[in-house]
Amino acid sequence: MLSALGRFSARHRWWVLAAWALLVVGAMAGVRAAGESFSNDLTLAGTDSQSAYDTLRARYPDMAGDGMQVVVHSERGAISPDVRRKVQAAVSDVRAQPDVASAQSPFGPARHMVSADGRTAIASVQFTERAKDIPRESVQKAQAAFDPVRGPGVEVAFGGPAVQAETGPSGQEVYGLVAAVLVLLLAFGSFAAMLVPIVTALAGVGAGLSLITMLSGVLTIGTSGPVVAAMIGLGVGIDYALLVVTRHREEMARGLAPADAIAAAMGTAGRSVLVAGTTVIVAILSLYSIGVPFVAALGLASAITVALTLLASVTLLPALLGAFGRNLDRLRIGRRRPPHGAASGSARAVVRFRWAAIVFAVGAFVLLGLPLGSLRLGTADGGSQPPGSTQRQAYEMVDAAFGPGWTGPLLVTVDYGRHGRAPQRAMAVRDAIAQTGGVRDVLPPRPDPQGRTAVLTVIPEGAPDSAATEDLVHTLRSDVLPDAAPGAEAHIGGATATGIDLADRLGARMGWFVLLVAGLAFLLLLAEFRSLAVPVVAVLMNLLAVGAAYGPVVAVFQWGWWPAGLIGAQPGPVESFAPVMLFAVLFGLSTDYAVFLLGRIHEEFRRDGDARRAVIEGVASTSRVILAAASVMVVVFTSFVFNDQRVVNLFGFGLATAIALYAVLAMLVLVPAVLAVLGRAAWWRPGRPARRVRAGSSGPEAQEVR
Repeated sequence: MLSALGRFSARHRWWVLAAWALLVVGAMAGVRAAGESFSNDLTLAGTDSQSAYDTLRARYPDMAGDGMQVVVHSERGAISPDVRRKVQAAVSDVRAQPDVASAQSPFGPARHMVSADGRTAIASVQFTERAKDIPRESVQKAQAAFDPVRGPGVEVAFGGPAVQAETGPSGQEVYGLVAAVLVLLLAFGSFAAMLVPIVTALAGVGAGLSLITMLSGVLTIGTSGPVVAAMIGLGVGIDYALLVVTRHREEMARGLAPADAIAAAMGTAGRSVLVAGTTVIVAILSLYSIGVPFVAALGLASAITVALTLLASVTLLPALLGAFGRNLDRLRIGRRRPPHGAASGSARAVVRFRWAAIVFAVGAFVLLGLPLGSLRLGTADGGSQPPGSTQRQAYEMVDAAFGPGWTGPLLVTVDYGRHGRAPQRAMAVRDAIAQTGGVRDVLPPRPDPQGRTAVLTVIPEGAPDSAATEDLVHTLRSDVLPDAAPGAEAHIGGATATGIDLADRLGARMGWFVLLVAGLAFLLLLAEFRSLAVPVVAVLMNLLAVGAAYGPVVAVFQWGWWPAGLIGAQPGPVESFAPVMLFAVLFGLSTDYAVFLLGRIHEEFRRDGDARRAVIEGVASTSRVILAAASVMVVVFTSFVFNDQRVVNLFGFGLATAIALYAVLAMLVLVPAVLAVLGRAAWWRPGRPARRVRAGSSGPEAQEVR
């Protein structure tokens, strides 16, 4: 089917090229008309923090939405009376705006919102909706109301859940694209051959991102969604096209006409690309099984981009190859290199010293994965925001003036029921919480008009993303609140508690998710190779490589090891959704190389049944393209490491590290060594007799004998 599709696209190349041009241009026009609406939705049904939000929505409409902290800091001593008047005027202005439930001045009766030295104050703005539903214009208008407060020596910064981080290209990604161009030029030695994968990937990513942007008005997609999707789409788009173009050039070198070479390449490398791309999409969409809408939406955005790049690889790519025809290698750069050479020698060495190769590769994977044992999931606080951003400035001002706990307070709701006496009974809850280790302060309880429910604001001693704050939340839930409020319905909410609940849920479901993705990949590979051993080997290699990639991520982003300072990574917990997202993406991407390498080894094995020769020839003929493809992915992913957003540079670092490890250690060392140990048994499947193949025969000519 793929051969026929490739031949059709090559024959009707100008129509296919025109259709893709219309698709990309039309999608971009649709974005202009529809606009974009990316936002982070951390709603977690069935969690304690969500129950707290539900209570606030029912009893305290003015606290049901997400809030924004307005931090005012004077560099020249205590805040002047003139600045105070401007702050109170701004608060009054904001309070009258639509989408704002309440706004509190720091200069009213509640003096705890002013620092002890009088130089820093916090005004609070509470919106009627959660952050994902607050119109961006409403937040911008509320922030603009405080512009008159700024002046010589007076700073104003904004923090809190309602202030969504703006995520977009950092500009460094262009260097990754330039590096990918150089890698392709080195791999192909031809300007035209290099151009085909770049155009294919850009068309697929452009169409995919446009579709994601249009869907953002209907679905809630996180602010980092388009950047992560672009990163993955560029990597796989160039990668897939490189594999097909390499096989196409090989077929033309054997004397096939361009149309026949395209059909042959699509039937072999194109099939590998289809299986690999399907695995990526299935693995990413499996994120829906986690039950976290925010994570599932990120997966959907990435899956859409991969699907469009996959479509471009099987339609646009053959059309481009057909358009170039025999001129694909005309604009050569450098000399044509011999096909195998050193690759064949290294493959022979791995096969000969296969047990030593297995011990070395497995030992390296285990050593690199050791930091994984210290993995701590969480949600990075404002201190991990890009330097110079208003969120980072607000965090640092509050931390310095009030302590880190004020940057992410906890909201405790206590509902005593219809006959409760919340104003009196909640004081006992306040005293119990205040005596708990790790609590800096507890503000007086605020009862609802009916006197049934009270809400208390708890200020932890630690930062929102610290292990101490996480332990405090668990202690309050399990030990303090059940004793302090017997018979009452008590919950802990707020952005900090939501982040902790997200980490707990994802950590609890990580194991099942790994089994699900690995099982689906095993079934896809089983259907492709009709062998039991090969899918098992591929899945185990993927698990080793992904586990090894987690180790450097923990060391850099959690412990702060080099190159944390170089890439601007602040030490803190690993983003709670990063491990599952990385696993889904990496498992799919690494299957790409496994299918390509194992497919080529299988082809060689079918020629004469010599398993050892098949491994050597298969590795020798694919190692160069695998290294080139991995290099493209690594440079593309590395370019995203320098993005200002922690989530994006964490993904870029993790993906680049994993692909490098997988291509070099797994594909070129461990897999060939294991297949050499297994020999012919690697291709055995139940219910089929052993096969003896006539030398030089393949496909239908292969003779099976008992």
